[in-house]
Amino acid sequence: MMDPDWLPFHPNPSKPKFKVPSGSVDAHCHVFGPAAKFPFASTRKYTPCDASKEQLFELRDFLGFERSVIVQATCHGNNNDALEDALIYSGGMARGIASVDQDIDHKTLKRLDRAGVRGVRFNFVKRLVDSTPKDVFEKISGMIADYGWHIVVYVEAQDLAELVPFLSSLPTIVVFDHMARPDVTKGIGSKEFSLFLKLMENEKFWCKTTCPERLSKNGPDTNYSDVVPFMDMLVKNFSNRVLWGTDWPHPNMKSHMPDDGKLVDIIELFAPDMVTQQKLLVDNPMRLYWDR
Repeated sequence: MMDPDWLPFHPNPSKPKFKVPSGSVDAHCHVFGPAAKFPFASTRKYTPCDASKEQLFELRDFLGFERSVIVQATCHGNNNDALEDALIYSGGMARGIASVDQDIDHKTLKRLDRAGVRGVRFNFVKRLVDSTPKDVFEKISGMIADYGWHIVVYVEAQDLAELVPFLSSLPTIVVFDHMARPDVTKGIGSKEFSLFLKLMENEKFWCKTTCPERLSKNGPDTNYSDVVPFMDMLVKNFSNRVLWGTDWPHPNMKSHMPDDGKLVDIIELFAPDMVTQQKLLVDNPMRLYWDR
């Protein structure tokens, strides 16, 4: 039974007016369950609605995308069965980001690699997961480096400064979810966002210009106008290391449930030219997830 205040994903998203380039990748999305087949973890902080692989790929096609990068959801903990199942079902049109613990072995990593996993997620958002010792992350990062995988980091802006030395020491590419969740009320000149921009000058760091619906205070009626300047600055300055994704089915949204078609239309506001759109939606995710 999903949480009583859970907002299910939009049942009837609009068709985007913006036509994405051929070969575009939704580089951040999730599958939940179905719980009857893939039970949620007993340690989870939330219980979502079911959001199946079939529903995900139907939305992908409807929005005009060809490929997906599925990120392991925290409600499934370190059991990647639902993720692995979706990757195999995709026939090579999806890649995955797994969640693993210190007991992970190379037999399992090899199996996940064959299925299409290309990285692991380190979650530092305290309200979603219990803290993990840094030496555990160091061990895992050393193991996955052997496979050419990378690390995806979920962190909030106020916690970034203390993590910079640790993240800089990791042996792989590091991708930040949702622009490291800036506080948009502070503006693009804030101390936290300035630190993030400085960090992004290091070519080992990438970021996802995603989740305006999650970060905005102005809301969908303004096309999330308070978030677009952050996305615009990152795409302009680091065009070869930015990604975009829907974040479907939008876990833990409380204010509203976004229309995925309108989220696609916002891309044109911060990536207005075709060269930038090609990098953001095709070239960058293909390089990171498929070209190896």
